[in-house]
Amino acid sequence: MSKRILLVEDETSLHDLLKLNLELDGNKVIGVKDGTSAVQKFKDEQFDLVILDVMIPGIDGLNVCENIRLKNTEVPILFLSAKNRVEDRIAGLKKGADDYLTKPFNLEELQLRINNLMNRKGGAAAGANYALKEFAFGQNTINFEKHTAVGVHGDLSLTKKEVLLLKLLIEHKNEVVSREKILQTVWGYSVYPSTRTIDNFILSFRKYFELDPKNPKYFNAIRGVGYIFELKD
Repeated sequence: MSKRILLVEDETSLHDLLKLNLELDGNKVIGVKDGTSAVQKFKDEQFDLVILDVMIPGIDGLNVCENIRLKNTEVPILFLSAKNRVEDRIAGLKKGADDYLTKPFNLEELQLRINNLMNRKGGAAAGANYALKEFAFGQNTINFEKHTAVGVHGDLSLTKKEVLLLKLLIEHKNEVVSREKILQTVWGYSVYPSTRTIDNFILSFRKYFELDPKNPKYFNAIRGVGYIFELKD
């Protein structure tokens, strides 16, 4: 069956070779060569598979993968990379990739891995869940699928950007997440437009979820670095 594949590879010769071979197998291939375009394409269109180089211009492949996983936990993602250390493979898989293939590789092996990913998607193990669906802390509960929450003042409806930012911070709980990373992952920007963009969202989260917004317990700013969702065990 024909598949819609998002191919993200900046090396022109390899990009063209992969696109041609995938199309010869009957697939519809949308090819881009930088991370920002990849994020936008995934936002605008539906895909059955993402083939993603790690070292690409703009937003790197790891951040593109994380951006995709915040929006979609099911689409299979296959990393291609010249980085072949165990640490690199682990970093890619931690971001939510389903497989990691190092360059140079054999086209037949690539096709076998694609087939395995697609078969897995169609089976009982379809779409490993790399993202939270619901999360509770203090007297608050967030439902990421329904875009709703129960905060300190009762029921809330959340915007898509609020959900994505909450999910990113919570999935990195007790870790400082930089402004640049937030804006690359949630907004898809390679250069952030305003230092106040995230600040306003954090202020809203404090109103929603903090008993004392002026002395926040959960949502804190680290001056000059970024933001952290703190949750003590």
